[in-house]
Order: sequence, then C-alpha cells, then structure tokens
Amino acid sequence: MRRFFVGALLQQVRILSPIFSGILVIMVGTGFVVGYIENWRMDEALYFTFVTGLTIGYGDLVPKHVLARMLALLIGLSGIVLTGLVAAVAVQALNAADRDLAKQRERSSGS
Repeated sequence: MRRFFVGALLQQVRILSPIFSGILVIMVGTGFVVGYIENWRMDEALYFTFVTGLTIGYGDLVPKHVLARMLALLIGLSGIVLTGLVAAVAVQALNAADRDLAKQRERSSGS
C-alpha cells in the first residue's frame, strides 16, 4: 500500500507543482514586501511569512502598517489554500493507491 501511495502522491505533486510553486511565490513575495514595509530583515520576513501562512501566528513579529496588515491577510489566506491543497493531494493519492491495490488483488486472485 505504501508503494502505491508514494507513487500516486508523487504523480499528484508533479501535476500540481505549478500551483504549489505559484502559491509559494505569492506568499514569499508578499512576505518580503511586508518585511520591506516594516523594516524587517530578510530572515524575519521569511519567518513571518511561514508562521502566518501556516496560521501559527506566534505574535513575535506583528505588522504595524495598514498595508502590511492587509498583505498579511493575503499570506494567511494563501497558506490556508496551500494547506487545503496538500490535504486534497494526500487524499487523492490515498484513493488512487487503494484503487491500484484493489486492482492488483483482483488480478492476483483471478489467476
């Protein structure tokens, strides 16, 4: 089952990699803009991006400017979309692995 799942997961990731990449580029780009507005270092901006995008929100870095706060909302929404996409890909891969395993069992029992 694991082999079928990994194969199906890699296939799904390969198909959806442009979408994953696009969302990550939007998140990181927006995070750097927020960092620029807030005069944060690059590593702080990247950290803020992923803490916000993963909806963890420690609160140690908080945007003060209105535009930066609006962009933080975009980062958070993008993170939610990315998380949902990852979950959907995993479920789809699990379903595909289950179908493939059932087909293999059917072929081996029919022989």
